[in-house]
Amino acid sequence: MLSLEKSLKEPYSGDNMDEFVILVDGNDNPIGKEEKVKCHLPNGKLHRAFTAMIFNKEGKLLLTRRSGSKMLWSDDWDGTVASHPREGETYVSSAERRMPEEIGISCEMNYVNKFEYHVPYKDVGSENEVCGTLIGVVEDFDESTLVLDEISEIKWLSPEELGAEFEQNRDSYCPWMAIALYFFADCDDATKEKFGGLIDSWTTDELQQVYQNAIKHYIPDDNWRLVE
Repeated sequence: MLSLEKSLKEPYSGDNMDEFVILVDGNDNPIGKEEKVKCHLPNGKLHRAFTAMIFNKEGKLLLTRRSGSKMLWSDDWDGTVASHPREGETYVSSAERRMPEEIGISCEMNYVNKFEYHVPYKDVGSENEVCGTLIGVVEDFDESTLVLDEISEIKWLSPEELGAEFEQNRDSYCPWMAIALYFFADCDDATKEKFGGLIDSWTTDELQQVYQNAIKHYIPDDNWRLVE
């Protein structure tokens, strides 16, 4: 595995726990808003989020390690960027806004699908989200300035390398990442046409079983589903 540590700058306050997030029903219809911290308490409140994944031209996924200052899943590995849309934003526009704020680059993002899940984190809180998945590809990735309160480290992994990690070190990874990858193949025709080869390499039968085993470990009550 290739692990690359980056330099850090002053903490960015744009995604702190004082923000409001969008409350939704099970069909992702907005029903109000609430302080982010209240939505992440142990029972949580169902709200809108996204997970965005950037790949390089070799098909490797850019993973980011969450800062130790995070309330939930601190120091764990995640997909490239995970955050919450603001009022008036789409999943795509929110991911494209957040990319420079966390990893210092811009990237065209493409909508894949969305899923609902609820998973506790120790006795601290939980994630209770309808989460949109976005995908993007970069030709080159130069040294970037990461944000101290968001990301502490990055690495690029191939499908096989991440599959081995989910089998051997799954407690070091965020649950929603495995769910997003499991549902990767359930995308619209435009996304499938644009990224078909990439998606196929990340959704082999063997990998699907690895993702499913990891999700069962994270969420033994099977409280996760694809949102149509």
